[in-house]
Amino acid sequence: MGKEVKLDCLGEACPVPLIKTQKKIKDLDVGDTLIVEVDHSCAIKNVPEWARKEGYNCEIEEIDDGEWEIYIEKTK
Repeated sequence: MGKEVKLDCLGEACPVPLIKTQKKIKDLDVGDTLIVEVDHSCAIKNVPEWARKEGYNCEIEEIDDGEWEIYIEKTK
């Protein structure tokens, strides 16, 4: 079981959450999960799209009205 790392992207507009996610996931080990906190609706589209294209497992959870957590498991 890998560790979980949170990335705060609240208040960040696209494409900043995607760029931060791409940088942060490079620091993680295989099996770790990156939890990206976002409140910008386009981030829940383009961050998971990128993650799935890279072959990572990805889930989105709405934690509050207009706030989401994107779980990305580094699989390779």
